[in-house]
Amino acid sequence: MPDFSLESEYQGIIVAIDEVGRGPWAGPVMAAAAILDPSCLPLGINDSKKLSAAKRDSLTAALLECARIEIGIASVEEIDRLNILQATKLAMRRAYDALGVNATIALVDGNQPPQLPCPTRCIVKGDSISLSIAAASIVAKVTRDRHMAQLAKQYPHYGWQTNAGYGTAVHQEGLRIHGITPHHRRSFAPIRALLEAAA
Repeated sequence: MPDFSLESEYQGIIVAIDEVGRGPWAGPVMAAAAILDPSCLPLGINDSKKLSAAKRDSLTAALLECARIEIGIASVEEIDRLNILQATKLAMRRAYDALGVNATIALVDGNQPPQLPCPTRCIVKGDSISLSIAAASIVAKVTRDRHMAQLAKQYPHYGWQTNAGYGTAVHQEGLRIHGITPHHRRSFAPIRALLEAAA
């Protein structure tokens, strides 16, 4: 289980950042930046991938009550223009900027640091090590899943309410029958192949 060991190495403002949505074929990439209050930590914070949807929802509600958390988004257009890695870093920077703080350190999940105006420490599998990164991962995932569920109401043939834009069989069948939407990432190989086939 993640704990507060990493955070306890630093004084001052500790921001944790995690992203969600690098792999899907559709929808934006999002990042959350979180500052946790160690005196007000909801029970059960863990790597978002290890939690049920219901647990993630309840933890998100609790975290938004007692932590400072902001979301940064990079659009499909930005993903296609910049590439997914650079768009992810952009979403992370936007999440950090939205907090409006001068952090002592930013603890960033993964091994690719975004450009931030503060020292940055990358932690591979950080959401299973740091409570703050785990909290950011939970809120980022819930926010993006809800966004994709809203998009699914406009585009109901792709299963986004359950697959969040990943290339599942339902999503592939929707593409085969109904084609590409404005929310598909044209720079991703499966979507690019469909566009080339139709050209």
